[in-house]
Amino acid sequence: MTTKTKQKYNIVIGLEVHAQLKTESKLFCSCSTKFGAEPNANTCPVCMGYPGVLPVLNDKAVEYAVKSGLALGCQIDLESKFDRKQYFYPDLPKAYQISQFDKPICNHGKLSIPCDGGTKDIRILRIHMEEDAGKLVHAGAERLHGSDYSLVDLNRASTPLIEIVSEPDINNADEAIAYVKELRKVLLYLDVCDGNMQEGSLRCDVNISLNLPGDKWGTRAEIKNVNSFRSIGRAIEYEYKRQSQMLDNGETVVQETRLFEENSGKTFSMRSKEEAHDYRYFPEPDLLPLVLSEDYVSDLKKSQPELPQQKKNRYVAEFKITEDTADTLTDELATALFFEQVIAEGVNATKTANWIVGPIAAYLNENKKSLHETKLSAKLLAEMISLIEKGTVSDNIAKNDIINELLENGNGVSELIESKGLAQITDTSAIEEIVKEVLADNADQVEKYKAGNQKLQGFFVGQIMKKTQGKASPQLVNELLEKLLS
Repeated sequence: MTTKTKQKYNIVIGLEVHAQLKTESKLFCSCSTKFGAEPNANTCPVCMGYPGVLPVLNDKAVEYAVKSGLALGCQIDLESKFDRKQYFYPDLPKAYQISQFDKPICNHGKLSIPCDGGTKDIRILRIHMEEDAGKLVHAGAERLHGSDYSLVDLNRASTPLIEIVSEPDINNADEAIAYVKELRKVLLYLDVCDGNMQEGSLRCDVNISLNLPGDKWGTRAEIKNVNSFRSIGRAIEYEYKRQSQMLDNGETVVQETRLFEENSGKTFSMRSKEEAHDYRYFPEPDLLPLVLSEDYVSDLKKSQPELPQQKKNRYVAEFKITEDTADTLTDELATALFFEQVIAEGVNATKTANWIVGPIAAYLNENKKSLHETKLSAKLLAEMISLIEKGTVSDNIAKNDIINELLENGNGVSELIESKGLAQITDTSAIEEIVKEVLADNADQVEKYKAGNQKLQGFFVGQIMKKTQGKASPQLVNELLEKLLS
């Protein structure tokens, strides 16, 4: 439910976000984590759970987990441990998952999200490391529900994950989506996760319960493996309707795990929700406790990159651009880096920002491209802005005739202006002749202007620009109009 929607029941939401760490090898073996390999190609006796094999912890995964915890303001536990979470499922070859139970690597952080024109802090309970399970490929349906049979692909088995568990501080679908978007942004800036939700690199479990205002919290349902922002919103909307109808009818909401079905927009019961004791957790006997030094954590903290919110705040303070513009620039790290590369060439930051969030963003949206898929370089954009500032070419000509050429073909700006004859006319005498012609052709409008209708100056400017194909210097045109109409 959105913030603005009136609702009978309070909605309480907690999210468990699973982020695949961007390591080249798996958490406990040297198999590749590369996506898209032939089924069961990236496997070995360790990740397939053969008897007698021993796991070896990937130290890069530990580094990425600590970096994530630091970025989210968590306390880093210098001594954590791995546990066996035991359950049977066809894509879990060992019949247990190596995870962290009572001593996770990170605890008690928070993430600030945009909310109702301000911000809201969502507390983070814990971040723990764990290995992923394999994947079931369902025949006849995208998910288990409605499929005829399933095949097992263990390429993903033992892929390193961090599970980021929020407190139940989220109260509607908008907040849930904002939280996952902000979290994804942080992980991308850290370069610890590729954030690809379609490939399952980032997915979340949504825990949701309803209660009447003033009552204790209701019974929660968990919707597993929701893997798009749109699906998160739809799953929450559907669960609100389902649970509220049950409560209205006097029925009892049962604690269970449910699946979200994309095509119908509905959730379906998968199994009754297990409690921690049902998994029979016990310390992983094949792995020593994970002990980190204070120096290790301190060094990682010093090496942390500038995070999205920090970068946004700096842009507003340093470059005097609006918060909305800064938010758009920092939404993707690649865009922020491109912006910084352009202004490093010595051009105006505000004008650069306006070009990126304006015409360039419009082109990318229309053509469904990202910036790196175009031919536009930072040097080309800086050159174009510099020529606009010098008066060589007008803003309108640049928007209408230059920027798309740079995006599509990467041509040199000066060469493009010369070959297409796009240079701005700055010869005062030449422009004055055209202004006189326009005024002579529109004597009635001139009389009305002199009688007090000052708005007609815009009409005259339009006519002059039409005659010069937009090449006349707007500043000179206005100066000459004021002179000749006085």
